[in-house]
Amino acid sequence: MNHRPSVEVVVAHYNEDLSWLKEELGSCTIYSKGGKENVPPQPHIILPNIGREGHTYLHHIIERYSSLADITIFLQGRIDDHITLTPSEIMDAARGTKDGQVTTFPFRELELFDHWDGIPWDEYPCWKKWFGCASATRTPAKHWQRIFPGTKVPMSVAYQPGALFAVRRSTIQQHPLSLYKFLLEEFFSGDMAHINPETGHFMERFWLAIWNPSEYAIWHDDDIASEERNEQGQLARGRWHVVPKYKEVDERIFNSVNGQLHTPPPSDDE
Repeated sequence: MNHRPSVEVVVAHYNEDLSWLKEELGSCTIYSKGGKENVPPQPHIILPNIGREGHTYLHHIIERYSSLADITIFLQGRIDDHITLTPSEIMDAARGTKDGQVTTFPFRELELFDHWDGIPWDEYPCWKKWFGCASATRTPAKHWQRIFPGTKVPMSVAYQPGALFAVRRSTIQQHPLSLYKFLLEEFFSGDMAHINPETGHFMERFWLAIWNPSEYAIWHDDDIASEERNEQGQLARGRWHVVPKYKEVDERIFNSVNGQLHTPPPSDDE
């Protein structure tokens, strides 16, 4: 008899309407950072409003390290500007996650990160809205070297914009609890214990490579996959989307599935 994996949805909430979670609410752990005036009606755990979603995810991993669900889905309080699936569809997709894999969801493609000397916010209009963050005192390269001492910094890594993904307990636990405690301290303490620290954007770009560098990091041109997509349907190793400089582009990059482009829903900002 096949074991049906347990699935938990971790939600990083600020002030978003979480009614979209209704059908899967029993599987959710909601962490709210919006203060008393923004607490959701759903059961929740209050956290200080620091560190963006990365702080929330790390808090959950650390507190639940020995009792994680078989599969954890990490989501933000609003997802319809990144994901076209319903909560039940997300759950179904997540259940197919294998050891070592990180499941991401359409319509966003994986993007390439190679700004190891620092994110040049002014060069990317689609990122510039985040420019008001608290500036990091170390470069992404320095952080990588502190996380993985003695290792070479990759040429580039892949990341899922918005940090929305599912991962197995075994994949998380390939690293000791001490690593996640170090990440929390490294990225979200001192001056970076801020509502929008630049290190939070670094963490968003590091998750996939921390969990599976053989799929989500390259060190040489020879590491680039020959096929466009991997077995999960993601852009394959080294073939990740490159955001163009100095162009006003919609940051919600389409994900092609079966040759069809999924059109994202309209944003409230439009």
